[in-house]
Amino acid sequence: MKILLAIDGSKFSKEAVAEITRRSWPADSEVRILSVANPSPLVIDPLLIVAASHYDSLSEEKERASRDVAEAEAAIAKSAPNLKLSTSILVGSPKERIVEEAERWSADLVLVGSHGYGPVQRFLLGSVAQAVALHAPCSVEIVRSRDQSVSGQAAA
Repeated sequence: MKILLAIDGSKFSKEAVAEITRRSWPADSEVRILSVANPSPLVIDPLLIVAASHYDSLSEEKERASRDVAEAEAAIAKSAPNLKLSTSILVGSPKERIVEEAERWSADLVLVGSHGYGPVQRFLLGSVAQAVALHAPCSVEIVRSRDQSVSGQAAA
């Protein structure tokens, strides 16, 4: 079984990592740990001031993604040593890159944490989990934290 674990370093993706370690997976199962570096958007800037900020944001996002992937890999290797692990760090829109990686890698399952946004936040920010569930070429499991509250709101 090929499981694509999409993480972003949040407590919600840490719950998805924990979910991987809690289960018994079929023999020879593989987990690809994916984090998508999503820098601030690049806008047209004749003085190239924003371009420098975009470059810094991309650098920081790549570093964050590397740390998140390394932490997840160590946690899974320690708790589920029978799983074959690989990692991937991509750049771009998480909604698009997760689906593309699931297609490219022929994943059987995508596991992603849910931030638990309410309807207004989902409308304004979009939901990566929802977009992946709608467009992935395979089954998608959305893992919710047992303590799923965002800004004092209960999850929708």
